[in-house]
Amino acid sequence: MNRSEARKVIMTILYQVFMFDNNKINYNLADVFNENLEIDNEFVKSIVKGVLDKKDELTKIANDNLNDWKLNRLGLPDQAIILMGLYELLYTDTPDVVAINEAVELAKNYSDDKVKNMINGVLDKVYHDKED
Repeated sequence: MNRSEARKVIMTILYQVFMFDNNKINYNLADVFNENLEIDNEFVKSIVKGVLDKKDELTKIANDNLNDWKLNRLGLPDQAIILMGLYELLYTDTPDVVAINEAVELAKNYSDDKVKNMINGVLDKVYHDKED
């Protein structure tokens, strides 16, 4: 599985976890990994766990950079994409341009154009703030 395919799996796992959380359904993260991964993948697990560990912080960053919107107004796949992109941008050694591009590519397939542009805008703002 290449990294682009892995990010699609990450988005799917995060979507499921957010759905479980929103509906107050108990789940075991290991079971969610097993349902979505044919083979063990450390990259997928580390990004998912990182996003979940830093979800509050990442949500605040997203909210601070969404113009007149809040993250919770976006669909769960959109939330998964933006939080994964922010996590990769801020906490991994993934090149910034790759983190942004991969998130935007996912958004092209799973979000409408307006949301795709919002995701791109948030990640771009955070990238430029990080560079300052």
